[in-house]
Amino acid sequence: MSKLKSRPTFKSEAQEAAFWASHDSTEYIDYSKSRRMIFPKLKPSTETISLRLPKSLLDQLKTLANKRDVPYQTLLKLFVLERVQAELRLKTAKAV
Repeated sequence: MSKLKSRPTFKSEAQEAAFWASHDSTEYIDYSKSRRMIFPKLKPSTETISLRLPKSLLDQLKTLANKRDVPYQTLLKLFVLERVQAELRLKTAKAV
């Protein structure tokens, strides 16, 4: 591998972003020495959506959430996550 160029110092994040957008990072960083990093406190990004539910369903969801002492939005996310994971497992099982 050829000698790496020294990384410049930047005065702002915008200046750094512009630099890396127009330069090849492999000329400055030896990726063969990189290691996988784990960020345990990093939360996945979320996106706000609008979801229309029948009032009776929302009332039932709120009742269940109240019994579990959690916000109903959290319970809804949990239910959606569980169902998506179950569907993906079914799809994987059928493919085998």
